[in-house]
Amino acid sequence: MKIACAGGGPAGLLFAISMKLRDPNHDVVVFERNEPGDTFGWGVVFSDQTMENLRRNDSVSADAIEAGFAHWDDIEVHIKGRTIRSSGHGFVGIGRKRLLNILQDRARELGVRLEFLTEIEVEPALFTEYDLVVASDGANSKFRAAFADDFQVDIDIRPNKYIWLGADKAFDAFTFAFEKTEHGWIWAHAYKFDDDTSTFIVECSEATWRAAGFEHLSQDETCRAAEKLFAKYLDGATLSTNAKHLRGSAWLNFPRIVCGNWSRGNLILMGDAAHTAHFSIGSGTKLAFEDAIKLAEVLHGGKPLTEALAEYLAERQVEVLKLQNAARNSTEWFEHIDRYATLDPLQFTYSLLTRSQRVSHENLRLRDKHFVRDIETWFAGKALSGEPARPPMFAPMKLREMGIANRVVVSPMCMYSAKDGLVGDFHLVHYGARAAGGAGLIFTEMTDVSADARITPGCAGMYAPEHVVAWKRIVDYVHTHSSAKFALQLAHAGRKGSTRVPWAEDFADQPLAADNWEIVGPSPIPWSDRNATPREMTRADMDRVKADFVRATQMGEAAGFDMLELHCGHGYLLSSFLTPLSNQRRDEYGGSVENRLRFPLEVFDAMRAAWPKHKPMSVRISATDWCDDGISAEDSVAIAQAFANAGADLIDVSAGQTSQQARPVYGRMFQTPFCDRIRNEGRVKTMAVGNIFEPDHVNSILAAGRADLCALARPHLVDPFWTMRAAAELGWSGVEPPVQYRQGYAQMRRNAARRDAETKA
Repeated sequence: MKIACAGGGPAGLLFAISMKLRDPNHDVVVFERNEPGDTFGWGVVFSDQTMENLRRNDSVSADAIEAGFAHWDDIEVHIKGRTIRSSGHGFVGIGRKRLLNILQDRARELGVRLEFLTEIEVEPALFTEYDLVVASDGANSKFRAAFADDFQVDIDIRPNKYIWLGADKAFDAFTFAFEKTEHGWIWAHAYKFDDDTSTFIVECSEATWRAAGFEHLSQDETCRAAEKLFAKYLDGATLSTNAKHLRGSAWLNFPRIVCGNWSRGNLILMGDAAHTAHFSIGSGTKLAFEDAIKLAEVLHGGKPLTEALAEYLAERQVEVLKLQNAARNSTEWFEHIDRYATLDPLQFTYSLLTRSQRVSHENLRLRDKHFVRDIETWFAGKALSGEPARPPMFAPMKLREMGIANRVVVSPMCMYSAKDGLVGDFHLVHYGARAAGGAGLIFTEMTDVSADARITPGCAGMYAPEHVVAWKRIVDYVHTHSSAKFALQLAHAGRKGSTRVPWAEDFADQPLAADNWEIVGPSPIPWSDRNATPREMTRADMDRVKADFVRATQMGEAAGFDMLELHCGHGYLLSSFLTPLSNQRRDEYGGSVENRLRFPLEVFDAMRAAWPKHKPMSVRISATDWCDDGISAEDSVAIAQAFANAGADLIDVSAGQTSQQARPVYGRMFQTPFCDRIRNEGRVKTMAVGNIFEPDHVNSILAAGRADLCALARPHLVDPFWTMRAAAELGWSGVEPPVQYRQGYAQMRRNAARRDAETKA
């Protein structure tokens, strides 16, 4: 093949090397517009996996690169006058210039033509002269820009400002230094790449950047200002820039680049031209190398070019997406330093280390058991003074006068198994089993405050005297046979009411075939085209609904529940008031978020007045509609704070289910970022929910301060003893099973300990 690589960075050079290794007869040329010794970065960081891939592809290049590595093991975080150090992370780095020189020498050795100071243009003749044109020309790729529609380009310019500098000092740890200035937080990411030099990236918000006057400073002036700001970490070292080719200050905004397609005819994108991952996870060179190796592999698989490129795209897009998701989490963490800077320095460091969700609690324990012991001791101590280390999920918690033995919650889950709102034997077994399973707190399913407040005829209710008797039977059982606390979730289905049960096959969510009841909402907007249109609520309707909630609250107290939750999420009645997608009223209950909050707050205030003062209340909200014109991030924080100010002790943070036009982004713990934001910006207690299914998830969320409780739904459907099993696996002895089950639990713990010992052996 006759191949042209546009761009002589790591991606283009390694691809050229890889192709010549597989077939020396390939005619490969790399065009680079700069001199061989030019480079505009400082050091790059590698992982063990990247080096393994590189070694399998070309051991000669791998040997040369490894010979130039600087090694370090620790991460050091400086904030608010404290230094927190964590070990066991295993980094290696090399100067970008040295890396390029190694790859250039290897490419020449294999017969690759390197054409420096050569700028190739996007011209039709180029694609006829070469069998394959590889655009490895970086984040500002002219080839990608020329065919942006074909490549389905999506570029998201992130708000923070940053600048790449070099320090003539070798930091002995990957160093994060956070400085609070009169203009806001400014911080540095620093890591060595040889015996004398380190990369030194300075980052801050744009508002801080402008207020500090950085936009008016030259590159040299920026270096001097940064030296003064970070003097106590530099120990007299100087900072410099190698971006003299850029006009102005050389500060940048990071572009998150995603391309839906990476090829067009015989043109293929590779490396930063196709995708970018934020520098805070150090994976740009990793992705470039892995792109290059995979592309060379598929081109030698014997398939036609179109099929080979399709295989390349299919595999690499998945891997890139994983890393970009991690990078997005990391990027957003640094974009919200104000949110986390109030955390204790130890918890702040834990949050930083786990920010991308690639490093979990147990993964961190494998790296640095002493650091994890410190965070677990600190977390336990906040709950109970003087307590020894324990997994965060098993730290107790108190809401008003209600103590919870641990932070695991059985989430509200509709069972659709009641008759005329009356719960029965199924519910006794269902809740009784989950209460015995070790969770600190269990919630009822969505329990409706009137017959016409139900979603389906199978929904549980709290509106008739017999409902109190039936629920009290279950509450008494839970209290007699477990230490779990029991919370009642009260709701009104609103426009999502009068429908068939969800397992009704093709009829799920459709109106009942007969005996439908009238449904109401803030505005006459149906849930979907197949659902009935709700009647717009009048003031009289609001008064009746509020009275229904108060009556149900009083019934909940009579039944003996420990806690009460008001459901204001998932598109039900009160949620429909909160979101502008379904609330289009023109009176004092519509419009601004303050107006949309008015009726839900009226209901909550009335319930709080009717509920005993010593007992806690929570509110479930949908923190996003997953729609551009729905509830905003600012709205969700304001809503949570308003309920907290009204007396809510906990905000149960869910998301979505408010619109048929929603486009949710699923994944592990996918709703936790909303919980994190509300907790740490709104300064309120929160409960996380949404695809949390492993003990590691729970411990990571809690230890990082992203939530105060974690609710699990589906895991508890199939395993009522999920919490007890987690305790056995983690070696925690503080969970007490019912006396009837102790022998079984003891065996579970022994088996878990044996497996753990065998794994370590």
